[in-house]
Amino acid sequence: MINTKLKEPFAKVLLAAGVAVAPPPDAVKLNEQTTISDGIRVKDLANVRGVRANQLIGYGLVVGLGGTGDGKMEFTSKSLARMFESLGLKLDSKEVVSKNVAAVLITAELPPFARAGNTLDITVNSIGDASSLRGGTLVQTPLRAANQQVFAVAQGSVIVGETSKGSKPHLTVGRISGGAIIERDLDTDFASKKMFRLTLHNPDFTTAARLVKTVNADLGGQYATAKDSSTIDMVVPFQYEGNAVEFLALIENLKLHPDQKAKVVVNQRTGTIVMGKHVRISEVALTHEGLSLTVGGGDKKKKDGKSQNVFLLEPEANVGELVNALNGLGITPKDLIVILQSIKSAGALHGELDIL
Repeated sequence: MINTKLKEPFAKVLLAAGVAVAPPPDAVKLNEQTTISDGIRVKDLANVRGVRANQLIGYGLVVGLGGTGDGKMEFTSKSLARMFESLGLKLDSKEVVSKNVAAVLITAELPPFARAGNTLDITVNSIGDASSLRGGTLVQTPLRAANQQVFAVAQGSVIVGETSKGSKPHLTVGRISGGAIIERDLDTDFASKKMFRLTLHNPDFTTAARLVKTVNADLGGQYATAKDSSTIDMVVPFQYEGNAVEFLALIENLKLHPDQKAKVVVNQRTGTIVMGKHVRISEVALTHEGLSLTVGGGDKKKKDGKSQNVFLLEPEANVGELVNALNGLGITPKDLIVILQSIKSAGALHGELDIL
């Protein structure tokens, strides 16, 4: 058996000669259990351009609310009158004021490759002055995409979620599981595509270059090209033409080690600090409310005095070492944020500082 990782021209000759070409080993080993040290799957780092959900929205009425619906909302009355008219009963909107009806907006997500007959979960949101949607029923409502085409029709009993003890219930938003039926297929020529584009979730030139190298090494040719820090174009090898699913399954399960920027994220409300391993601090000295800090002054140590605390950290110390040292003194999150901002302003913190 000849492996398809051979370069394309030679593989074509073999196929023309009637020699069997084996599928790539990775294509038949999609369920192998590996550790994170083996790398991160491509499917967790990037998405295929065009393979995404589409938002749907619709306007409708929830009935049967037992007095908790809209009051004298003009648009609700007019909508109810139009609904009766579509059922063959013509009434003036002033004659159909009811507290048992609420005007609502329905939202849903149409998944990629959705097919007619499948169902969708929907969210029902009151837009009038209804006090509760509990116990109500959504009447038949078309759901449209951004191009105004109807892709689904929704109807069903609204379920309002329960809340934990002691918290105020939110009764004007509900859900209907499987409450919308898809009415039309999404048009796609996915299987016949000869090129696909991957988009990295976190754009990075190093990660993009590694992904290209990984794909080309596995396929045995120059099939992937990075266009920028987030975009990778891939040509479908001849042996996968007409079989895009198997090709993308192979690509998605390749593993690589993504790179990341040096970054520190601080939540000033909770005091939470998240930092990457690449964040380093150059030589710097600062004083803050009786605390003296020096980076690059020798071995890490602490001297306690009556009027000040002196901290000495090794050169190129990371932010984690700094935070641990300051936490030992009981520094408050507010003071810690001020110190990190000061070090960043001095140009000694090498990375992004994001304060939430």
